[in-house]
Amino acid sequence: MPGSEVAASELLTEDETRLLRRALLEWGGPARCSDQLAVGMGFADARDLVDRTDLLRDALGDDVPLPPADWARVLLATEIVFVSDLAGTGVEWPTTTGLADEPTIRMLRSIQRKLGRTVRPYYGKSPDA
Repeated sequence: MPGSEVAASELLTEDETRLLRRALLEWGGPARCSDQLAVGMGFADARDLVDRTDLLRDALGDDVPLPPADWARVLLATEIVFVSDLAGTGVEWPTTTGLADEPTIRMLRSIQRKLGRTVRPYYGKSPDA
């Protein structure tokens, strides 16, 4: 949707943006993603997931406006990497990120609420790569 790009600072607190950036970093480290799961998250394959999460991390850090599809990718990649022990960081989240589970889930719920309107077109759908 051209013209609907929005920067992190327009939607989220600095702490929430920091959480998203940290979660995306996990895909280049302890998380293990199959090509099929990466495609479901809106990436071309697992390699594209790692490459694009690096770019998305930079964009969030530089407060570059993102289109809704990228916000959907960021949110879904964060949800999976935090919770899944099979594909993401899962039970090792506190060890690899230094962030405890309880405050992370509270902040993630806040992020989900704030991004709801932005990612609404992708509920139940994959943000195609």
